Amino acid sequence: MSTRELKMLVTSAGRRVGLLESFRTSAERMGIALEIHACDLNPELSAACALADARFAAPRCTHADYLPTLRSYARKMGIGLIVPTIDTELQPLAAARPDFAAMGTYVHVSSAEVIDIVRDKKRTMDVLAEAGVPVPRTARLEDFRADPDGWEWPLFVKPVAGSASRGIVLAHHIDELDREFDEPMLVQQMLRGSEYTINLFCDEQGVMRAAIPHLRISVRAGEVEKGRTVRRGDFDTIARNLAAALPGARGVLCFQLFDDPQLGPRVIEINARFGGGYPLADRAGGHFAENVLRNAVGMPLVECDDWKEGLTMLRYDNAVFF
Repeated sequence: MSTRELKMLVTSAGRRVGLLESFRTSAERMGIALEIHACDLNPELSAACALADARFAAPRCTHADYLPTLRSYARKMGIGLIVPTIDTELQPLAAARPDFAAMGTYVHVSSAEVIDIVRDKKRTMDVLAEAGVPVPRTARLEDFRADPDGWEWPLFVKPVAGSASRGIVLAHHIDELDREFDEPMLVQQMLRGSEYTINLFCDEQGVMRAAIPHLRISVRAGEVEKGRTVRRGDFDTIARNLAAALPGARGVLCFQLFDDPQLGPRVIEINARFGGGYPLADRAGGHFAENVLRNAVGMPLVECDDWKEGLTMLRYDNAVFF
């Protein structure tokens, strides 16, 4: 019999059906009656919104009405937990976290300082390098243009604040970079080898409690569609040092790295939110979603480092009819 009730809101829900299922399974295991609300720009075209218990339309997170809309809805509906799913929501929600806390709503987001770091890929590389986390050689495009000597081609060129593989260019010659871009760009040493995502969970004090890597066997639109969990001590060390380098890391984060055959592992970016491939970590036994629920209702955390290695996830398209 459920002893607690909780209403949670998943923002920019989109296609994140697997994330909803992870929270529902966790709530059932905890004995919590969970009611999932979801919002999106067009909730009638969002599979996750269709499968939530309630849904509504929200403005873009860059709009002045975004936070007032969420606050009003959370107050009216008694929302106890908000879980954002896209990078551009993180900064406004991190800044507004104390306001939501004052009305009894726990927002799953790291500190504003962490979000400022991870939303700037060049700053991310600088912070990690200073902490001894291995990263590829990186420069802002304007700095590279001023001093292009000593780089090995080809090079990755990508937006400083990009996500989901948006805007990435593989440049083979400097002439390809002699044009105007629509946003600030950075140049990065090209890495080879296998690519991995590491999902990690930090407690409220910023201490990493677990890290679950998976091999990115196949990727679509920047999100893993085929993956397999792996245990590697060097990845765990990198994850602990990465978490320690981020002042105010909290809850679930993920980062990508390449295991370059010559250079070894090199971290290329961090997402301070649930990654698209999180359901694999959850099914492997990570229980990160459960700990987010526990934080929201004030329950002690559970251990989340006893997970299964070699678990393979093969995603496929499904349909929602309503």
